[in-house]
Amino acid sequence: MEGNPAQEPDKAPEPAAPAPQAAAAPPTTEAPADAPVQAPAPPEHKPPEAKPAKEAPRVGGVLLFGKFDVSGVIVRDVGMARYIDISPVAVPHTGGKHTNKPFAKAKMSVVERLINGMMRTEDFTGKKLKAYRAVERGFEIVESKGRTNPLQALVDALQHAAPREEVTRLQYGGISVPKAVDVAPARRVDLALRYLCQGALESSHKSKKPIEECLADEIIAAAKNDVNCFSVGKKEEVERVAASAR
Repeated sequence: MEGNPAQEPDKAPEPAAPAPQAAAAPPTTEAPADAPVQAPAPPEHKPPEAKPAKEAPRVGGVLLFGKFDVSGVIVRDVGMARYIDISPVAVPHTGGKHTNKPFAKAKMSVVERLINGMMRTEDFTGKKLKAYRAVERGFEIVESKGRTNPLQALVDALQHAAPREEVTRLQYGGISVPKAVDVAPARRVDLALRYLCQGALESSHKSKKPIEECLADEIIAAAKNDVNCFSVGKKEEVERVAASAR
């Protein structure tokens, strides 16, 4: 119709925005007042890990006597490992710098201690160079006969020749009573070195075999735990006497 303005269609009303709702509270986990209180579970017990065997430190280019590699030598006895020094050293001679120091011999090469132990009897007393050469040649014989590292053979011999129990004397009034006691690890090393040296020197006495060959035979036999050699036989004797005095 003319003269009448165009009528706009009615707009639908916009929906109202929803009212914000409060966040839902997390579910409560509180136990009722009369519920028993549970104690926390005890921590899980883990057994102590076994200590690995002591290995010789790896120092590149250092050979014992300039001939033998000691990088693969292992001390399996955990108690004696602290007192058997297998550090690589070219010339096992310290000139007595550990003298009069408590427990300083544990820092001395076990090969040097063997050389010092060989200076017994009238043939070797005070003759360090003679004992040094005897041990060096003995190691060469061990390597050729036993087909093994001579220092590893010496370490095994010390472990087999070290007594674990010995006898001491206790005074009760005027009576002396024998009593079996455990041997300290440091003393075990001392006794094993003494038995090896005594066995080598006794077998060379009134014999045509040179001292280095006697020492090599004693080390090889003790490394195999042969009871017929002097050192292992002496250890068995000491432990047998201690067992009877318990």
